[in-house]
Amino acid sequence: QVQLVESGGGLVEAGGSLRLSCAASGSIFSINAMGWYRQALGKQRELVATITSGGSTNYADSVKGRFTISRDNAKNTVYLQMSSLKVEDTAVYYCNADIITIRYSSYASRHYWGQGTQVTVSS
Repeated sequence: QVQLVESGGGLVEAGGSLRLSCAASGSIFSINAMGWYRQALGKQRELVATITSGGSTNYADSVKGRFTISRDNAKNTVYLQMSSLKVEDTAVYYCNADIITIRYSSYASRHYWGQGTQVTVSS
């Protein structure tokens, strides 16, 4: 019914940059907050950044000043520009979106997750 498809992960050297994208598709009425989370091997999933439909942003302290989250509401897409990458940024990055769907005149709201994209930063 709703899909979140991520792209843009890969291997980069420390100090480099990557841009992640996540596009939502399906029976979408509207999208509230969107965000990025990450999970390193052996660790719990953690918040990286979120952005509201109005553009207000929130970042984890570990990425402030290095990562920028943005969104294109017309394309139902959220982006994560990552700069000055560190080895400790290595993780699987997941997109999350609070989506209101419509089906047969009925509305439903829930959070959806993408499949994840691997980001590996080498030293």
